Formats: sequence, C-alpha cells, structure tokens
Amino acid sequence: MRILIVGSGGREHALAWKLRQSPLVTELFIAPGNGGTALEGTNVPIADDDLPALVAFAREQKIDLVVPGPELPLVLGLKEALVRENIPCFGPNAYAAQLEGSKAFAKNVMRDAGVPTADFAVFDEPADARAYVLEKGAPLVVKADGLAAGKGVVVASTTEEAVAALDEIMGRKAYGRAGDHVVVEECLIGEEASFLCFCDGDTVLPLPSAQDHKAVFDGDKGPNTGGMGAYSPAPVLPASRYDEIIEMVIRPVMREMERRGNPFSGILYAGLMMTAAGPRVLEFNVRFGDPECQPLLMRLDGDLAAIMLACATGRLHEVTLDLKPQTALGVVVAAKGYPGTYPKGMVIEGIQEAEALGDIKVFQAGTRLEDGRTVSTGGRILCVTALGDDLAAAQRRAYEAIAHIRMPDCHFRTDIGAKGLGRS
Repeated sequence: MRILIVGSGGREHALAWKLRQSPLVTELFIAPGNGGTALEGTNVPIADDDLPALVAFAREQKIDLVVPGPELPLVLGLKEALVRENIPCFGPNAYAAQLEGSKAFAKNVMRDAGVPTADFAVFDEPADARAYVLEKGAPLVVKADGLAAGKGVVVASTTEEAVAALDEIMGRKAYGRAGDHVVVEECLIGEEASFLCFCDGDTVLPLPSAQDHKAVFDGDKGPNTGGMGAYSPAPVLPASRYDEIIEMVIRPVMREMERRGNPFSGILYAGLMMTAAGPRVLEFNVRFGDPECQPLLMRLDGDLAAIMLACATGRLHEVTLDLKPQTALGVVVAAKGYPGTYPKGMVIEGIQEAEALGDIKVFQAGTRLEDGRTVSTGGRILCVTALGDDLAAAQRRAYEAIAHIRMPDCHFRTDIGAKGLGRS
C-alpha cells in the first residue's frame, strides 16, 4: 500500500510511525509533515487545506489510502474529492465532519439522537447571546461554533467573564468566522475523559479510554491549549464502562447520521464529562486527538493500515484491535509563552538519548530538520511518550525521558497523569 498522511503535528508523526510498521505499507508520504515524519516517510510540501493539490498528488502517485490527521481537510470535503477519484479516505465526508466543524450542528445531532449533553442555546446575534447570559447567570460555557484550533471555548465562572467571552468571540472575532455563531451551555462538573472509536457506518471498534490535559499550567491552570499531555487508559472511564458509552453515545450518533443520509466512517471521538449524574458529551471530534493519539498508538499492537483500510471500505467487522496491556503516557514539551507568542528556531537535542531508555517514543510536532539538526517551528514541539506497567510507572518513565531533552526556552506540565493516580 502507498499511503498519504495529511497534516504536520505530533499526531501525524504518531500515525506515520505506526503505519510504517505495517507489512502492507510499501511507501509513506506526509503532507506537509514535520521533522519527525521525515524520518518515517517522504514529506510533501502541500498544505493540509490545499484539496486540489492533495487530490492531484494522490492520483498521480497512485495512493491506495489517504489518512487525514487534522479536522480541517475533512470539513472542507477532502473525502468527497478523493471518492470522485476512487481513492479510499480514512474519515467522514464534509457533512458528517460537521460533528466537529460546527458545535451547533453537533449539539443538534445529540439532541435528535438522545445523547446526554449539557443544556444549550445557539446564537448568531451578540445582543441575543448577551441577554441569554444575563438571564441564565454563571457558571456558563461559551463556545465559538466553528473550528478554532482546539481553542474558542471559555468556561466562565462569572457573568462578566461570559459577556467578555462573547465580546471576544463575536465582537472582536478572535477566531474569525468560527465566531459568527456561538453556543452557550450549562457548565458541567466532573472529570473529563476521551473515548475514541473506529467506525465504518455500521461496526464500532473502541480504543481504550484516554485523558487529555488542555490547560497550559499544572493544576489545570492558565489558558487552554491544543493539549499538554495525555495518558491511556483513564481510570475515570474503566473498560467495564466502554459498552455503556458505545450504546449511550456512539451508536445513537451513528444511527442519526445514517438517518440523515451520511453514515459516519473514520474515528468518532467523544469528549466526555463524567458527572455525578452520569456521562455527558462535551464535544465530538472526527479524527484522532492530539496528544491522545500518541499514547493510544503506543498501546496499539495491531496493523493500523489494515484497520484503517477496513474502516474506509466498510469491512471493519473483519478486523480486531490488539492492545498492549501497559499504560501509555505522553507529556508535551512546548515553547515558553505558548499558547501566546513564543520563540522559534530553537535547536532540540537529546531525542535519541531519551528513546534509548526503551519503550519511549519522542513524537515531533512543531519541528523541522535543518542542516542535520532538529529545530523548533511551533508552540507544541514534542510529545515524550512512555509505556509502563501502570500509570505511575508510565508517568515516571516519561519524565525520566524528558530529562534527556535539551532545548532552550521550553515548558512542560509536571502533573500529567496526576488525576488518574489520585483515582488509582
């Protein structure tokens, strides 16, 4: 198989690393890729939103499967464009991708499907949204409707914070057109968990639970980021509850999408809040999370290429998911200042030393190769991921590996996995 991965982050490095292990894969391309993916395959200088160029490359190179990493190309309709060329694509069509591309769309699907979620209202006029906030009172959650790179969500503990969030999203257009509409919803209390499933419109194969850490600083303090670390499995969502979540959340959404004439295929990712009243869905993603992908793929013991191809061609019932019994934990090493302004071009050393510890993989995100050196290009730079016999061991080994990484002006959280250890 000749495979094209679309994207340039740590998730795409993890996908390339895992797909390269498949005996089915003969050649691997990554568009546009990064310094880590360049070690696994061939980087191609095509942006992830340049659909005509991506389709042309896939056609010319006789690609057997396209694997979009981020949500944007799926929301823009990459799958439909590839289907017209008879090229399989791992992911949903543009209509189904609205489950991530539009929070209002996702909330309406949940309502119609009977999926438990927070009470909500959708607004396209700032005055109406403001009046609703003042009437309801805090705490509330204010969300930009469209794609905002993992941001655009404000948990407001006061009415003033909620109004300020509306001004930022709808007034100052901090997230561009993503803020043309907003969703205002009740604030759920509990612990978050991530639950990802392979789906082909009919069959569901769940991956083990995971937990992401969005806030930039220890103790879940500071602004939200694209993710500062993750681990799997998450004690807050044990394996004994997977079937419950599938029947409560995943299958109802799949039935609703089929009813709407757009069966869901690919990865359906439910972001859950485990409340005292039971699980509630916070959001859906339509691709692997980043950084959840990294620990999840560290635990996957099967052939990812075979699973993805079966998923894309409606044969998911023919495959099984084999998983390593260990826990995996990944810590994101970011540039100081992220998610605000941060330095670029920092030389990164110690990756090979960290990986030499064994059962360690340093996935690269914001990096490039320059004159034989790895240098930083983004805010989230690395995800140092470790396997351990339990959560404590995985956490210890990940931070031992980070001690070998040398890079000026970097930052990482020191408490990834702490909530899970508290439950253990």
